[in-house]
Amino acid sequence: MKESSSILQTAKETILLESVAIAHLASLLDENFENAVNFILNSNGRVIVTGIGKSANIATKIVATFNSTGTPAIFMHAADAIHGDLGNVQENDVVICLSKSGNTPEIKVLVPLIKNYGNKIIAITGNIHSFLGKNADFPLNTFVEKEACSNNLAPTSSTTAQLVMGDALAVCLQDLRGFSSKDFAKYHPGGALGKKLYLRVSDLTKNNQVPQVQLESSIAEVIVEISEKRLGVTAVLKNTELVGIITDGDIRRMLSKTSEIKNITAQDIMGTNPKTISQNAMAIEALEKLESDSITQILVVDANHTYIGVVHLHDLIKEGIF
Repeated sequence: MKESSSILQTAKETILLESVAIAHLASLLDENFENAVNFILNSNGRVIVTGIGKSANIATKIVATFNSTGTPAIFMHAADAIHGDLGNVQENDVVICLSKSGNTPEIKVLVPLIKNYGNKIIAITGNIHSFLGKNADFPLNTFVEKEACSNNLAPTSSTTAQLVMGDALAVCLQDLRGFSSKDFAKYHPGGALGKKLYLRVSDLTKNNQVPQVQLESSIAEVIVEISEKRLGVTAVLKNTELVGIITDGDIRRMLSKTSEIKNITAQDIMGTNPKTISQNAMAIEALEKLESDSITQILVVDANHTYIGVVHLHDLIKEGIF
């Protein structure tokens, strides 16, 4: 059994070997990369990404990245392609083929078939002098000196290089398309990431109660309001104007100082100039304000600065934003 120091040393060597391989990719970029990006950008079809073995696994991730950044893509396994799935490739589609050696039997069968259909091929290969490299319209070089595997056999550095090259294509296309955070949110509506991009404060407050008391309200009324509305806070109004805030912490601090509360009113213990946020602000902005001010609730106002509700830290936790 390896000692801890030996395990950590192997891990560090693996990471460093792969980082060197990735850094080297920058020097391998040439006009083929730029031409490939422009061809995809101006294409009326989709991007079909294919490979076999570990390259196929990387291909599925590249497809996911393309789709989430505005470039329609589908995965096609190279072995399945030559047994019927080649029908996925339509007239205007661009095919990206991943292969470290560029000489696997499936690739040698697949490439001529794609070319016969008239589709352009982008190769992501560690050997641009291979069958794939020579027959691709846009060969992209992902050569690595050494796999991180101690036997220099298991695809490690080479598959990481393929993945990074795919990311580079996707990011370039994203920038050229002017793909914004709003566009990104359209493709990620269900997760916390998407919610950070589209969820607004009004979405959080619509189901919350709206605790409020008047300046002259008694402490008993304030306590009941905070307890019933279950948000740990109440706004203080002068008629309809927002003038203050009382938290459950304010109540506790008052009770620690005096037991004579009969004549105390809301205006006696309220905090003035309460922190507020617009109902149209993004939910992530509410979180940022809560964190920066070290508070757990913030009052919500409309465009006329009229009080309309409360956002609690728990609302943000419930939505997975915090």
